[in-house]
Amino acid sequence: MGKKSRVKTQKSGTGATAVVSPKEMMNLISELLQKCSSAAPSPGKEWEEYVQIRALVEKIRKKQKGVSVVFEGSREDYFAELMAWAAECGASCDGFEIANFADEGYGLRATRDIKAEELFLWIPRKMLMTVESAKNSVLGPLYSQDRILQAMGNVTLALHLLCERANPASPWLPYIKTLPSEYDTPLYFEEEEVRHLLATQAIQDVLSQYKNTARQYAYFYKVIHTHPNASKLPLKDAFTFDDYRWAVSSVMTRQNQIPTEDGSRVTLALIPLWDMCNHTNGLITTGYNLEDDRCECVALQDYKENEQIYIFYGTRSNAEFVIHNGFFFEDNAHDRVKIKLGVSKSERLYAMKAEVLARAGIPASSIFALHCSEPPISAQLLAFLRVFCMTEEELKDYLVGDHAINKIFTLGNTEFPVSWENEIKLWTFLETRATLLLKTYKTASEEDRSILQKPDLSLHSRMAIKLRLAEKEILERAVASGRAKRLHFQKQLEEGAPLPLYEESDIALLENADAKLPIILRKLDEEDEHMEPELDPSQAKTLLESTEAALLNGQSKDVNGSHEDTQQEKKNATEKEKGERQEEPSAQRTEDASKDKGE
Repeated sequence: MGKKSRVKTQKSGTGATAVVSPKEMMNLISELLQKCSSAAPSPGKEWEEYVQIRALVEKIRKKQKGVSVVFEGSREDYFAELMAWAAECGASCDGFEIANFADEGYGLRATRDIKAEELFLWIPRKMLMTVESAKNSVLGPLYSQDRILQAMGNVTLALHLLCERANPASPWLPYIKTLPSEYDTPLYFEEEEVRHLLATQAIQDVLSQYKNTARQYAYFYKVIHTHPNASKLPLKDAFTFDDYRWAVSSVMTRQNQIPTEDGSRVTLALIPLWDMCNHTNGLITTGYNLEDDRCECVALQDYKENEQIYIFYGTRSNAEFVIHNGFFFEDNAHDRVKIKLGVSKSERLYAMKAEVLARAGIPASSIFALHCSEPPISAQLLAFLRVFCMTEEELKDYLVGDHAINKIFTLGNTEFPVSWENEIKLWTFLETRATLLLKTYKTASEEDRSILQKPDLSLHSRMAIKLRLAEKEILERAVASGRAKRLHFQKQLEEGAPLPLYEESDIALLENADAKLPIILRKLDEEDEHMEPELDPSQAKTLLESTEAALLNGQSKDVNGSHEDTQQEKKNATEKEKGERQEEPSAQRTEDASKDKGE
């Protein structure tokens, strides 16, 4: 996705606003590296650490002002050169052009009608910037010695990009000149703009992203100035934090996995021209043709002349889009929030529940997701909650009862409840947990909508508040869905409705069930001893009446946390009622995986 570039003039190291001695700069870099490499802060201190790291970074940026080398003019000045280079390399250049689409930034516009599934774009390997091309470049000697580069392909690509940008003879300059000069990832947010994300699930990822980037920068600054294998890198005189932030964001918003030339493994790559395409809902329509050794993209749908050509980046949440791509997608069919659940190892029925879950292929503790669609839970989460809320007799039935093996496959099917009581428990639990999570936010949804009406709101603040609101709307839908389901099954129980019973003939129904594929974002540590214990009917009723009540044995926890996390949620909810500001991030860290494509 191409954002409009800010025009900058070329500067050199002599254009710095202040003379800084190498020793002074190295001392600041050492201080930053030490701060970013220290032990993780205690819960509730993450924001304080972020502010301290940011202050150090800003001090370094101030002393580096004017040192970065950037291209003259604006990125659109180089689009013609990009297209000419692509044609020369054997890429497809007919049927589309680069155009400005206002709020969406630059993208590809059809210059003729294009049919759905028509192959309209291909990019040969020679155009791609990959980890493999980095190893064969001036970066190669350092790569062979540095374990960080060997372990982190994205970091390798970032340094590869900077080295090629500084090389006047680089074959990739026609591409590099068209990259945005700045991005809208949280690395570019002002402190007050990041503050809007406090209490959201995204905040921990945002803070970790900044800390990791600062640590990597400090580490490689030292390497570039001291390692003998880095002596030939064209970065010694100009390797600023802004340089590294730009390179990291360029890679983060654009990196993709492609096969190596022999097809034996995958490698990370930047794909020129193709990465100008913007995102919409749909299916992945890009692949790699090993026979022709090129990246190929077919049209997602029919496009008329002058229409924008979109691709589908993948099933990402808006938190992932904001953090890794720098935009919020309004119509995201795959938006979700995380929900952390587990069976407490200390509870009496743990072994039985863990066994039933294992037979269903579900961990005893994991991170699931609440979805923006209806129903808000996947088949796998439904199965987990059913087992989570089972009585001892119900567990025995699924372990050694009639058709026990086949009945395991009914756990994620809405057509076969374990019991009406079990359904009431699980939907009561979901309703209550979502309600409790909503109380940890310092603003209500209506307040967020009102703030978004302000015309002077910055782009980054608007993006952060939209993300905050989207999380709350998903939780609100989960509350409403849980309440409706609970009332429905209470009515079934009161009316004595017969429970649908599993029969051998129902196996076809199970195979054809239109169940949502399960999404597990990350396994939790097996050592987590504080996962959610079992609910019983009386406690489920108490929970519904008061979010301050315990679920069982005085322990109330689960979505997004352990028992201690939930106690903090309660504290935060109480503080909200007192009108106090929250400064503690509430989200758990998720894996920073390779992205399909980006801004």
